[in-house]
Amino acid sequence: MSIKIRAATPDDLPTILAFEQGVVEAERPYNRTIKDGTVHYYDMAALIAADESLVLVAEVGGEVTGTGHATLKRSVDYFVHDRHAYLGLMYVEPKLRGQGIIQEIIRELMAWARGEGVTDFYLEVYADNESAVRAYENFGFQRNMIEMTLHD
Repeated sequence: MSIKIRAATPDDLPTILAFEQGVVEAERPYNRTIKDGTVHYYDMAALIAADESLVLVAEVGGEVTGTGHATLKRSVDYFVHDRHAYLGLMYVEPKLRGQGIIQEIIRELMAWARGEGVTDFYLEVYADNESAVRAYENFGFQRNMIEMTLHD
């Protein structure tokens, strides 16, 4: 299987937005406070256009099958690094999961951020989403902070 990773264009936006809804649906079981219906975590059009972000898509057989983005952010003053990259919207179509597509996307995003002088990377994943946690840990990410919530 040949995987092509490339920068997203505005023409990819409808597919990326559909993938975003796939992420939302996958995350609803882990967070009962996510609204019903269409939910947008990101302004994908703005991320595609922004210099401080890179949105990638993966193509297999000429079909867009996955996506992910990195956004360069200013770090809080008490961190030793001034900037970091936030990785988000990691998605691969279910039929192609386990083929290394998301790892290729992450590698490319991290290479881009390193080229921008960034060496610290953050992402968010629901603690109970064990398969995603394992995948990120296998890539070298470490558990760092637990967000706790209370919903009456």
